[in-house]
Formats: sequence, structure tokens, C-alpha cells
Amino acid sequence: MADRLSHVESRNITHLTPESPVFWEAARGANVRDVDGNVYLDLTGAFGVSVAGHTPEGVVDGIRAQSDRLIHGMGDVHPPAAKVEFLEALAALGPWPDSRAILGSSGSEAVEAALKTALLVNGRPGILAFEGAYHGLTLGSLATTYREDFRGPFLSRLYEGVRFAPYPKPGEGKKEIKRGLDKIRWLLREGDGGDEVGAVIIEPIQGRAGVRIPPPGYLEALADLTWNAKALLIFDEIFTGLGRTGALFGFLHEGVVPDLLCLGKGLGGGLPLSACVGPARIMNAWPPSRGEAIHTSTFLGNPLACAAGTAFLKELAAGDLVNRSKIMGETLLGLLREALAAIPSVAEVRGRGLFVGVDLRDPSTGAPLRKAAVRAATLALREGILVLPAGAYGHVLELSPPLVIRQDQVEWVVPKLEEAIRGALAE
Repeated sequence: MADRLSHVESRNITHLTPESPVFWEAARGANVRDVDGNVYLDLTGAFGVSVAGHTPEGVVDGIRAQSDRLIHGMGDVHPPAAKVEFLEALAALGPWPDSRAILGSSGSEAVEAALKTALLVNGRPGILAFEGAYHGLTLGSLATTYREDFRGPFLSRLYEGVRFAPYPKPGEGKKEIKRGLDKIRWLLREGDGGDEVGAVIIEPIQGRAGVRIPPPGYLEALADLTWNAKALLIFDEIFTGLGRTGALFGFLHEGVVPDLLCLGKGLGGGLPLSACVGPARIMNAWPPSRGEAIHTSTFLGNPLACAAGTAFLKELAAGDLVNRSKIMGETLLGLLREALAAIPSVAEVRGRGLFVGVDLRDPSTGAPLRKAAVRAATLALREGILVLPAGAYGHVLELSPPLVIRQDQVEWVVPKLEEAIRGALAE
């Protein structure tokens, strides 16, 4: 399969090695089967998409029923009924009583829509993003993504009015956090001579940066600074939303409601679906359509994806998956901390809900152990475990399993992860 793929796909897309990737054939719950018949426990949730598990029955039924009626519609001209039904279900989640949404297919599209919305609201093109941020790789979203390996080749095409503020680092002291907030205050009020900032975009928990969780009160302080500067606050909850952190949305842990919310990944139950959501007072900055929408796409409101999304939201409620994420996350976090406590290079095991990071660092200097999590993920794969590295240096092992993962699966996998981490550190 790898050989066949190498002859038809751009060589930049899939990293092909003698050991990886494995080619998926089927999946259910928290398990994946590859084309050779091997079965794996999935701690990635397929990049966090499989919130309700792989191939959830209710979502499959919704897709099947819709596929018998209508696979594609004309989303902004002759909308499918499935789009209306999904948007109503999405609006019912809150946090606004009068929410409006722009649908897309990928998380990047949701971010693009949010950034456009902010510009329409206040006319100020400048954007404040954060070190370590990942908001997607389309040109607009890439401008707000921090990592140089993503940005570097395309700098000449990126909007130059994005500033990056420090995101609180694990274990950072109050003085450093205050210094970072002071820099944000300066950028929002006085600026550095560039475009005036009209939008602040942040992940309530940074995912690809290594499950970095800001300290209590940080998001509230950021919100106050943003609103005092009359800018819009955008929360990118593409990874953290829909139960991943043990709350319906990550911002609920801090009690801060943003101006705009970006959702994706699990939203379509496994099909491509995303949304930029906000209250009517903000979303009405978009002019009414006069027959030609100024932000749309061919597959906006695709009926198959919308039917899957509606079915997913029902599964989320019926399975009590948000509460399950909280409970199973506490179990996973507790078992991991106990199992890894004696390993000096495990600097921290942190997380919320079923979003967990194992931070591997030099115990004498505190420096990230480069590629340690990459090696651990490779060793885990040999034991039938799918897990991904994260962090700028590949030093954080990131766990984002389906929220339907079972107690016995958690208990089985923790000792295996301990073995993989010890093996990676010994290499």
C-alpha cells in the first residue's frame, strides 16, 4: 500500500517509513483494524475527530438514511433540509440564545470565516495570535499558525499583520504570565506600528503545541484586555470542543464566553464539517445575501455531512459523552501519573478530560527531549497502540482517544505506554 501510495500522492503528504504508516481498513469504538488484520487501540481519535468513537451506530444510521435521499445540495442557493436541521441542533448547544453560523468542511475554513467576521465587525485587520498556535494551513489560517516549518515556505504570501504573544508555558510563574499579559495589553492598546488589532484568536488548550493548559484566570484576563481594546475574542475549539476536555466547550472551564467560536473535527461524526459560530449581533456584520454570497463554497451545508453532524450531536447527548470524558479522563490521568512517577524525564502528565499530554524533558536542565515522543509513539505502534507526538520538539506524547474508550482499555494501555516511554528514553 505504501508503494502504491508513493506513485500517486505528493511526496510531502504521507511520511513513509519501513514501520509506518499502517493502512486502516475498518474501525469501531476505540479500535482500528489495518489492511493486514492487525487491531490497534486508538489514542489519537483520528486527530481528535472520532469523539463518539469510530463508526458510531447512530451516525452511520443518519448517513445511510440521508444517502438514500440526497447526497449533495446547493447550500447557499437551494439549501438542503438537512442543513437547516443541523444548524438548529448546533444553535441549541449555545452559548448564545440567538447564534448564527457559517459552515465549512475543515477547521481551517472555520478559522478563515471567523477572521473575516472580525474584520467586518470593526474594520481593523490586525490579528493577535499566540506562540505555539495551530489554526490550520490555508493561507489565512496559516498566518495565525506559529510553527516556522509550516509558515516558512509561504511567508511571502502570508498576511504580515499577525503578532504572536507568549502562551503560558507549563509551570510558568506568575511574573512571566504577567509579563506576557502586559505585552498583550501593549499590542492591543499602542501596537508596534503595524495594523491595529481587531481580532484575538486563541486555543483554550493548545493541542499540537503539546496539550498546553493556561493557568486559572488567564483566559478571563485575556478576555478583559481584548474587550477593553474593542477587539473580538475568537476561541479555536476545533480540537477542545464537543466534550474533549470534559466540558461541552473548553472555555466553560474558565467561564469565559468568546465573541466567536470555531468548531470542527468531531462535529461531523467523521465526515468533513466545521462551523464558525457567534451571536447574531456579531454575525450580522455580514450583509444579507443579494443572490451572491461573499463567503461560500460548493460543499457548504452538504446534506450528508449535515445529517452526520445532527446524528453526532444526538450521540453526544444520548451517550453522556461529555461526562464520560470527564470521568475516564480523570482515570487515565491518575493511572498515567502513578505509572510514570518514577521516571525522572517525565516532567509532567497534564490534561483535561480525554485530552492528555506526557511532557518529556531533560531532568537536569528542563530542556525538551527532542523526538522522545516520536520514538515512544513508534514503540507503542509495535504494541498495537496508535498515539501521536506533539510539541515543537516532538517531546510531548499526546492522547486524545475516542470518548467511548472503556475502563479495561485504559487499564491495558497505561503499562504499555510506560514501556514505550522507558524504551524511547533509553534509545
